[in-house]
Amino acid sequence: MKKRFLFSVLYSFVSLVSFVPSLCISMKKRLLSSVLLSSVSSVSSVSWLYVGMNKRFLSSVLLSFVSFVSFVSALLAISGAAHAQSYPNRAVRLIVPFAAGGSTDIIARTVGQKLNEMWNQPVVIENRPGGSTVIGTEIVARAAPDGYTMLVTPAPFTIVPSLMAKLPYDPAKDFEPITLINTTPLVVVVHPGVPAKSIKELIALAKSRPGTLNFGSSGSGGSNHLAGELFNTMAGVKMVHIPYKGNAPALTDLVGGHVDLLFNGLTSAMPLIKSGKLRALAVTSIARAGSLPDMPTLDELGLKGFQAVAWNGLNAPARTPRDVVNRVNADVLKVVRSPELVERLRAEGSDPVGNTPEQYSAFLRDEIEKWARVIKFTNVKGL
Repeated sequence: MKKRFLFSVLYSFVSLVSFVPSLCISMKKRLLSSVLLSSVSSVSSVSWLYVGMNKRFLSSVLLSFVSFVSFVSALLAISGAAHAQSYPNRAVRLIVPFAAGGSTDIIARTVGQKLNEMWNQPVVIENRPGGSTVIGTEIVARAAPDGYTMLVTPAPFTIVPSLMAKLPYDPAKDFEPITLINTTPLVVVVHPGVPAKSIKELIALAKSRPGTLNFGSSGSGGSNHLAGELFNTMAGVKMVHIPYKGNAPALTDLVGGHVDLLFNGLTSAMPLIKSGKLRALAVTSIARAGSLPDMPTLDELGLKGFQAVAWNGLNAPARTPRDVVNRVNADVLKVVRSPELVERLRAEGSDPVGNTPEQYSAFLRDEIEKWARVIKFTNVKGL
């Protein structure tokens, strides 16, 4: 092998590995980066002396450099692991984009309390309501990606993008999914006066009376409104939407017989179902609800793939270090799967989940695409 060729090999190798310091700097490993930069500079300088070198010496230099790079890579890995172990070393904020007292706020405080005990660091719940959850969500999108500000993410996160022409953030690019905490199915409830005791009978009734049967909701663009529109689409019926200013008045009118049916949250509907004031026909989750195990799902009853659930997840700002995401995911999963929280959630009509960042990311993507199709097809007005 000629000297010039050996020099070319060595010089190409040095150039190839030169990108590592930049990577180190972006990871804030400034000290290690400086060491590696110095090493690359030294080896580059040595390479210019190739004229007097023999093959054995060149091979020795190259082998030493490879060993050094391997050593630095190991140090980087150890440093990353140490960073995960030291997190958190100060207070962590969980942003809730709703007012205090709602289901998302309760979930945030329950999980936050357990993380506080686990981490021995304050976990502060901040309620930032307004703008159909946009205000609180934007705060997290603009926060430093260090794991100290996270969003307790509700279902509107995947609905609002199709209802607002301009959002101050991108739900797909500006957030790092951590885990889906829980889901709460809706339940199809009808007034006892409606002559339908099953979903099959309800669909037949709606087809026989197009534009006559109606369903209420908490307001246009809400999850139970879109659940009704999804039902219209998948069942091939046309029930009329009647929006209310909140879920409570809609539920009151259903009990009073002023509206035919609702796609209502299981938690608030359970007492009325048990008392016989409302008739439940099905739940809207893919799997049966743990608090109502004998109630079939719409998926089971022929509307394959039907899923319209309220849910809460956890998201960090984009570019949050992967080791921090994994640490938070592992600890939240311990909380979500604890017997205490499982029992509490199921008593409220909710089901604990706790999954991987990849699974949660796929869930968010599917939800965004699903509601975009429903909103476009049914021409639901924007916010």
